[in-house]
Amino acid sequence: MNFKLSAKKTWATVAIAGVVGIGTTMVSGIVPSANLAQAAAAASSQNNEDAAQALKTLNSFYKPALKGQFPGSVSELTVGKSTRKDVFKAIGEPSEERKNASGYDVYGAEMGHPGYAFTYKSDKIREIRYFGTNIERQTNIGGITMSMLKKNWGAPNTTTTVKNGNSKQTKITYNRDKYKLEFIFNSSTDLDHINLLAK
Repeated sequence: MNFKLSAKKTWATVAIAGVVGIGTTMVSGIVPSANLAQAAAAASSQNNEDAAQALKTLNSFYKPALKGQFPGSVSELTVGKSTRKDVFKAIGEPSEERKNASGYDVYGAEMGHPGYAFTYKSDKIREIRYFGTNIERQTNIGGITMSMLKKNWGAPNTTTTVKNGNSKQTKITYNRDKYKLEFIFNSSTDLDHINLLAK
């Protein structure tokens, strides 16, 4: 009996000492502050990498737009020239087909591939929309802000407010030769999509 009571007291003492020891470490801030500093440095580094990648994504649209094109898997398709059949040949059937002649063929973002939407006029591409990726979105258009856009591309040709259902969006337009790029923002830090169409 005494042995069992003694063992219980010993374990209770060890458990209390452990809690006190942990509490002392937590109060003194030695371990947590070191972990917080490391976590903050890692987060800052990751944010810088994400922002650099988002800027690279932004700038990848600049030159192709002069030819009426987007970068990436749709780079051979041209607004006003390529047909719906050309789009199907390049990237396949849409995940959501247009409901009428003026509707959009939608290609959902999946497996790290960006999402697109196409609308046509007389069977030629009238507009391409780029929705970016769902995975690691912050390294794609999710990391592009209004201030980043204006800082790197200068003043836009036009800035307008558009209604989308009950919400309002800001459309920032840059003319690129015969074409224009429209950046549609939900807020100053939330880029919804990018449009490419003829002026």
